[in-house]
Amino acid sequence: MNGRTALITGAARGIGSAVAQIFQECGATILVPTRQELDLLSNDSIDRYCSHLDLHVDIIVNNAGINPLGAADEFSDLDLSNTMQVNLVAPMRLIRALSPQMVKRGYGRIVNISSIWSGVAKPRRFVYATTKAGTNGMTRALAVELAASGVLVNAVAPGFTNTELTQQNNSAEAIHQIATTIPAGRLAEPREIAQVVAFLCSQNNSYLTGQTIFVDGGFTCQ
Repeated sequence: MNGRTALITGAARGIGSAVAQIFQECGATILVPTRQELDLLSNDSIDRYCSHLDLHVDIIVNNAGINPLGAADEFSDLDLSNTMQVNLVAPMRLIRALSPQMVKRGYGRIVNISSIWSGVAKPRRFVYATTKAGTNGMTRALAVELAASGVLVNAVAPGFTNTELTQQNNSAEAIHQIATTIPAGRLAEPREIAQVVAFLCSQNNSYLTGQTIFVDGGFTCQ
């Protein structure tokens, strides 16, 4: 990735932080804006951030996401609008603003972070799963539009991952129980997800586009 500039949203922790670390190791210049610099809940903030960028962005990793739990009869209007905005609308606006320069230069890589819940179901993921299924659809549509211009677009759908948030939200016993449901017998480490993202965003990926890759230890194969 030497000489490439990568924008990574949600890079403060977890998978996003691991992606940023690997990209740096691969020689990329990384942009990891804070919420004050880029507020994905605000279209004005997104447009302002993109218009003031001094560097051409070669790689976009749309990693930031929110997941308010709720069934079809539980979610609030605010849950709906915020989740749609952060998980789907914001990535689309970033792509709209930054992909034309990729097309112009004949090179670009875009990876959208999806979720296993875009392919299989779990209670109280009604809004979240809908947005992540939308992420997969956006990925396919964009890949078809941009493939001929040298811009490759893919999605990565992580399974259960050993992040700080997972540890905060689950006891050690609960994490052990989750691991028993995964054919690989354990949760993924953030770096394992990030390594897949790094391949898709590197020059080593010269042909793979439009795919949603489930990195889940075999969970969704059951």
